[in-house]
Amino acid sequence: MSGPSLVDGLLAVLDLSSSDARTTEDIFTGVSQVMPLGRVFGGQVLAQAVVAAERTVEEGRAAHSMHGYFLRPGDSARGMTFSVDRIHDGRSFSTRRTQAFQDGVPIFSMIASFETHADGLEHAHTMPAVPGPDEIPSEMDIEGLHPMSKRHFDRSPVEIRHVDSPIYESVVGAHTAHQAVWMRTRGAVPDDPRLHRAALAYMSDLTIQESVLRAHGVAWGTPGLKVASLDHAMWWHRPARVDEWLLYVQESPSARGGRGLATGRIFAQDGSLVASVAQEIMVRVPAS
Repeated sequence: MSGPSLVDGLLAVLDLSSSDARTTEDIFTGVSQVMPLGRVFGGQVLAQAVVAAERTVEEGRAAHSMHGYFLRPGDSARGMTFSVDRIHDGRSFSTRRTQAFQDGVPIFSMIASFETHADGLEHAHTMPAVPGPDEIPSEMDIEGLHPMSKRHFDRSPVEIRHVDSPIYESVVGAHTAHQAVWMRTRGAVPDDPRLHRAALAYMSDLTIQESVLRAHGVAWGTPGLKVASLDHAMWWHRPARVDEWLLYVQESPSARGGRGLATGRIFAQDGSLVASVAQEIMVRVPAS
């Protein structure tokens, strides 16, 4: 598939259908992306949950934070139902709870907050100096990449370029608990800011787990490796376009007891900090 058609597929996933009548909850349905291993991609559920919640918020209020828990793995061959509870609407903020269901069973639960824009204090972290995306080869051009990995990238609506070498087959270089990747969608996304916020949530689940793995020299291709996202938090700071290059700077402050914490900051190419992310994962590395 070409880049634009892959992005069209992502937009179709974000285009939820709504129920005709509102009772105590707002109900939405959506399709799932087909995934090689049959499990729903967590970023997809994040993005769809944000879309569902934002559909119930008055015009002019934008998502500024979300906190979600992955409860069960989802089946990527099946659609999904989203139930939104309108918890609170204040003068400046609105709060929504969204749950994603398959077969009547919750697989993801999220609370998100929305805000009317207001002026106030402002500061932000500075973007680190790293090679630009044009100085880094595409993942598809990496020599020795496993055919299944190439197939995955070929079908992804998001292009990713690791500032350091990727860790798909092996971990090259120092085993450090930090990394950075450039990312953008493979085609244009319409100008609707809500789509860009939702797509950024989708992209925020890509590669963030790798700072935990890289610290221990563990590659994705390690036989018997098991990784699962437990929770995910995100804060949108400033508007950004997902069809332009974004730098995702990631680090892992801690890993213990089969769990690893990863944090990330997302910058636009002009250096502005557009979002912050945190995720805890379960990681099981087979004994050597």
